[in-house]
Amino acid sequence: MEEKKENIGIPSRPEDGTGQDGQTKKSRSGRRNRWRRNRHRRDRNREAARPQETVAEEPEEEEAAAEPDTAEEEPILEAEPEEEREPEELPAKELPAEPAEEKVPVEIVGVCFKEKGKVYYFDPKGEKYQDGDRVIVETARGIEYAFISGENRIIHAGQLFAPLKPVIRRATESDTVHYEENLKKAKDALAVCEKKIAAHELEMKLVDAEYAFDNSKLLFYFTADGRVDFRELVKDLASVFRTRIELRQIGIRDEAKMIGGIGVCGRPFCCHAFLPDFVQVSIKMAKEQNFSINSAKMTGNCGRLMCCLHFEYETYLEEIAKTPKVDTVVKTPDGDGVVTEVIPLSGLVRVKLQNTVSNTARLYHRDKVTPIGKMNWKTGVITPFAPPEEEKPVQSGEATPK
Repeated sequence: MEEKKENIGIPSRPEDGTGQDGQTKKSRSGRRNRWRRNRHRRDRNREAARPQETVAEEPEEEEAAAEPDTAEEEPILEAEPEEEREPEELPAKELPAEPAEEKVPVEIVGVCFKEKGKVYYFDPKGEKYQDGDRVIVETARGIEYAFISGENRIIHAGQLFAPLKPVIRRATESDTVHYEENLKKAKDALAVCEKKIAAHELEMKLVDAEYAFDNSKLLFYFTADGRVDFRELVKDLASVFRTRIELRQIGIRDEAKMIGGIGVCGRPFCCHAFLPDFVQVSIKMAKEQNFSINSAKMTGNCGRLMCCLHFEYETYLEEIAKTPKVDTVVKTPDGDGVVTEVIPLSGLVRVKLQNTVSNTARLYHRDKVTPIGKMNWKTGVITPFAPPEEEKPVQSGEATPK
């Protein structure tokens, strides 16, 4: 049998004239032609956009003849930037004044829909109210029973973000009775809804129920890990209560605010007792207040950072600015020492005295110690603080430096 010879390492040349790069000679020439046409077009556009320096001296006929022929393709001309003009100063009498409506005085009164809740502003319509008064107000969802939580006061109209709703009238005894009946009916509705949720096998936790004052709506508040399809539940509840049903999903912090409870400090939840809104709380606030980075100590019953870390933060910053920091060398009535602990709210510092037999630290008030330097524990060197610069008195006849 004849052996077949194989050409190893020698590329075969295709019969269609294609090279090793897979491009034919025809395609290469096409690319060169397109490149030439594009370059010619760019040159024409560049010459057309170039400003003509001697337009005013040439006659009109030559000027028309010098214009490029743009019948086939109109070049893109770049507009010359206009000269910047300085803004004209208006006289004082022509300057725009602030709208007069923002300075109009408006009388408001604070209203909350629960005994301890967020305060909203309403128009008292000339009536004088005191804290604790019960009123009937107009809201976006109808007429509601509310409590006065802020007596009448005057503010500017510019401080309001939305038009004020009016306080219709003071609540009568019949209104109070009707309001209390709605509270009892809401508790019964809560028990019925819990049974319906169990029957439909929905993964949701019912928190609270609330009737509108005119019984036109029944609201249920619940929490859930994700989205819940409760359409069949709403139909079932509407057939039982014969009114409009609304279910609202709330967060875990809102749940703690509605239910209430006792915090780790032994006092009622701040959000339930007096805080109107939730605010953002960060780990930095806990560090500034000497909290140990332990989730069990920094979080409340809701599992989030405690709200008190925020509204006490500014007070801590003010007191910390007055108190020597840790590792500061201070002069005490008993000698020099190093600050090992600070208690900003009490104004106390714990100082470990130097050149003493016992290594126990003593407590001093910050007004009785004087910072003199900073201790570097790695090197054991004390870096003294720079003395404050004293202002030299200006002698008569000398100009005050600017």
